[in-house]
Amino acid sequence: MSGLKEIRTRLSSVTSTRKITSAMKMVSAAKFHKALESIDRFESYYSKTFDILSQIASIATETGMEKWFTPPARNRNIAIVIITSNSSMCGGFNQNLIKKVTDEIPVLFPNYPETTNLSFFCLGKKGADFFQKRKYSILPSPDNDIVNHPTYSGTSSFANSLMDGFLNGHYDSVYIAYNQYKNPAVQVPSIIQYLPITVPEVAPNGFANFRLVFEPDRDYILNSIIPKYLKVHFHWIMLENSVGEHGARMTAMHQATDNATELIKELTLQYNKARQASITKEILEIVSGAEALKGKSV
Repeated sequence: MSGLKEIRTRLSSVTSTRKITSAMKMVSAAKFHKALESIDRFESYYSKTFDILSQIASIATETGMEKWFTPPARNRNIAIVIITSNSSMCGGFNQNLIKKVTDEIPVLFPNYPETTNLSFFCLGKKGADFFQKRKYSILPSPDNDIVNHPTYSGTSSFANSLMDGFLNGHYDSVYIAYNQYKNPAVQVPSIIQYLPITVPEVAPNGFANFRLVFEPDRDYILNSIIPKYLKVHFHWIMLENSVGEHGARMTAMHQATDNATELIKELTLQYNKARQASITKEILEIVSGAEALKGKSV
């Protein structure tokens, strides 16, 4: 059994750790609820933008804007945006996403690195550190503060750079890797195709059965809604990743606090047992000494 001093030192250390994890849990909970409110407020705008795009996507080929939706003839230059956090203490939030990316690269891009060139945008220090150490092609990214505080102006600026690269032919396609938020304890690592745009469940003839009226005209609507949707979509992804990060950190700190509480109980029990054993030993020594003195006096 460990000595009293050693147990007392561990008990003090674990108690201090529990205070830290408990405080971090409360801070993360506050940030989580704030981020959740932001994504709840933005959800209706994002959904409506997607609905409008879905209704008019089928006429893009009629206006010479099919590049936004048509898969490239050759997929050689690909940009991947990897969104992680800037700090740790969030469980497997970053590790799970990085593992997802490294596992899926050979599946999604079987010709890499022979004929396929992958360029990585790493938003978040954790992802940047990992891929830089492994000599991946890392492109300059905006200030990582965009991960901690995703604003529409900041995310729109980065989305514009991705759109410009796609339209100019620098990238044949663009993918985004991030953590989809399910609940505070569950974030699903995902890789989605950002460009060209994939609009699910659109009939081949679009909304031909409906008489759509475009005001001022359909070219203006398409030129406006496509970049708008891409900006809104990217901002939604950043918000979803942010709320997932705070939820993961809140959950991790809650579990750490609970574990520290259990460990304190075990250490307290060990300390009491060791203290009782020490007292018993001292009593036995006193009794033995007294008996020895009695024997000498006789």
